[in-house]
Amino acid sequence: MAAPADAAVLVGLGSELDLPVVEQAAQEAAGHGRPLHLLHTFDWRAAFAADTVAAPRDQAEKLITRAAQLAHQTEPGLTVRGEIVESAMLPTLIRRSEGTFLLAVGDSGMAGSGQCVPAETTAVQLAARAGCPLLVVRREPPPQGPVLVGVDGSPSSHLALQWAVECAARRGARLLVLRVVEYDEDTDAVAEQLSEALARHTGRHSAVPTECRVVRGDPAEVLIDMSRDAQVALVAARGDEPGRAMLGAVAQSLLYHSPAPVVVVRGLAEAPLTGPGARPARDQRP
Repeated sequence: MAAPADAAVLVGLGSELDLPVVEQAAQEAAGHGRPLHLLHTFDWRAAFAADTVAAPRDQAEKLITRAAQLAHQTEPGLTVRGEIVESAMLPTLIRRSEGTFLLAVGDSGMAGSGQCVPAETTAVQLAARAGCPLLVVRREPPPQGPVLVGVDGSPSSHLALQWAVECAARRGARLLVLRVVEYDEDTDAVAEQLSEALARHTGRHSAVPTECRVVRGDPAEVLIDMSRDAQVALVAARGDEPGRAMLGAVAQSLLYHSPAPVVVVRGLAEAPLTGPGARPARDQRP
């Protein structure tokens, strides 16, 4: 399902730790010609537990104001709207994502933590349940490397490839298209299929420098390793995309362990599955 023409880039703001999200989301909004919508949820129970009821509300207002100022500094002329909602963050963002072009959140400190990440983490839940693509921003700025996208031959991964081409064109970056195969697969045949798939999506962005690589190994491990030099890594939520609340193993691994910002592509109309040998990959499991 395509987002409405006036759909915004939506930012879920939890605290000042999420301000790096605002910068990247503002750039995405400007690049797509979309407005930016900043959303912070307010918990009255926590407010009543504070020293004064007014203090938490004042902090929420200051957060939205500071985020809006940062967005305007990042992209002057960008249309920015701020909103404070008296509700829980996760269900609010899931509901709002249905009419959103792109949803952006922080990673809650996942990258580089070296710890087990709960499945209830907001970013993980949104990646599985949001109705639009999700951008998960890290706290450390990424390198100015290529745009990386993992493709497994499934229809969902072709959507991720299409989004990645647009992303590389907007950023003026090199696009690195990666296919990870099993050890008994014919890498030459897969490389030809990958090149054909890329050619179908470049179209008016033929000037974007591209590179296709076919690598044998574990898809999650290879993508995480390659993402260390990427300015952003893109992946489909799940290769066969059977329905909402499902997230593939590769997408999960990137969210947990990649140091780069990650875009989990879902909630878009399915692209046709074309080309010889195209099939859902073995690694895309919930």
